[in-house]
Amino acid sequence: MNINQKTISIAIVIAVVAVALPSFIYEECRIDVPNKHMAILTRKTGIDLKRHEIFAPTLEHKGVQKEPLREGRYYYNPYDWTWQVVPQVEIPLGKLGVRIRLYGKDLPAGELIARAEDQKGIVAEVLNPGLYPINAYVAGTDRERNNCAEIIELHDPVTIPAGFKGLVTDLSAPMPAKPNEIVSAKGERGVQTETLEPGTYYLNPYVKDVRQVDCHIKRYNLKDIGFPTKDGFWVSLEAIIEFRVKPEDAAKTYILFNEESDNKVLPEEVIAKVILPNARAYTRLQGSNFSGKEFIAGDTRVSFQANFQETMKRNCDKQGIEIIQALITRINPPDKIAEPVRRREIALQQENQYKKEIEQQKAEMTLAVEKALVQQKREKVAANQEVVVVTTEAKKKQEVALIDADKRLAVAEQKLQAAQDLAAAILAKGKADANVINFANEAEAAGWRKSVAAFSGNGGEFARWTLLKKLAPAFRAMMINTDTSPLMDVFKTFETKPSGAATAPNPPPVNK
Repeated sequence: MNINQKTISIAIVIAVVAVALPSFIYEECRIDVPNKHMAILTRKTGIDLKRHEIFAPTLEHKGVQKEPLREGRYYYNPYDWTWQVVPQVEIPLGKLGVRIRLYGKDLPAGELIARAEDQKGIVAEVLNPGLYPINAYVAGTDRERNNCAEIIELHDPVTIPAGFKGLVTDLSAPMPAKPNEIVSAKGERGVQTETLEPGTYYLNPYVKDVRQVDCHIKRYNLKDIGFPTKDGFWVSLEAIIEFRVKPEDAAKTYILFNEESDNKVLPEEVIAKVILPNARAYTRLQGSNFSGKEFIAGDTRVSFQANFQETMKRNCDKQGIEIIQALITRINPPDKIAEPVRRREIALQQENQYKKEIEQQKAEMTLAVEKALVQQKREKVAANQEVVVVTTEAKKKQEVALIDADKRLAVAEQKLQAAQDLAAAILAKGKADANVINFANEAEAAGWRKSVAAFSGNGGEFARWTLLKKLAPAFRAMMINTDTSPLMDVFKTFETKPSGAATAPNPPPVNK
């Protein structure tokens, strides 16, 4: 009975544990880390820390763990662990984060930056804008905690505007090998020769210090500067000088001439230490080589001005300053010699002007002659072109007329040949007709000769016979007075036969 009770009790305990354990694990051991948060773990059991240790170096040591848990769900034994869910470190836009590590070995004497992972101090690398699951709090916020392994400071990034250069000073590198140099080599502490171009840079202010060097073109009006001439007169002048810091020598120039921390005074320092000394040196050394009246003449002023700009460029370039323009705008000679020399110069200028006018008139005259010759040549060419055109047109017309005449001649020749052929045909036909007529006449004449021969060759008899033959058939009856009628006179000739005439036989018929 006792054994059964113990068995039942064990079964009940097992059942209770089987039911309660999952609920206990889910409720008491669960760690939910939401989005943009992290869980800081602290171990309550395990290996004790050493005297100098603040945070647990491993998961088996007691104390705050350096690595937090990221977003997600985790299960830890609450007997061994405690935890705190906090937001992750957020670096806002337009800022950078500098990490200050609170654990690790102390830095060597003179060192400021923790370059090794197990060193305490400022970390050289910076945090850009974003979220970071780091066991740290941001200085100056309400998130400060006692279980943080790091402190993060927010700083502004370095911005180099257009027209500027960034002068970089390395604050934590090893000391330079040549300590007396103006600038340090790359990787050595001090001002770096290489500058930053315009832009935004996320740099650790404890590692590198950056200053802006203005490389814009500046303009300075040089006044109240003078010098004694060779003959002892005092000459003053005014000038306009445009300059800028050479971008490639910005670091060296800044160190040499800027004694203030503010970059805005650098142009004033350049003017005071570079521009004015070089301008005064040139004007006093070169100006004393000329007399007072020579500064009124144009040639001397031009050469003095050109040499001034060239000398300023050469001397200032050696000091890291680029002279864009150095123009002398005004030279004030001594009043005692200014007026007569000025009149003399005016007279010379007028003389030169008159000479130039004469040369100009000669040039205009020459130009007019050349224009006239050109116009004449143009007209001659135009006339020649017109002659060529007229001649060509006449030749064309002549050729057309010759072609037309040749055509008409050919037609006339053809017509003449046709007329000749027609005349020959007509003549041949006329001859043929004449021959026919001649042949007919000859035949008729032959018949008449035979008829006349029948009347013994008496033609009159043949004629009288022929007449009577023609008239006889026409008469049927006539009532006439034979004695007095003229008609009867016709027949009277037939009453008496001529002597020796034979009776004519009937002649053969004659074709009429």
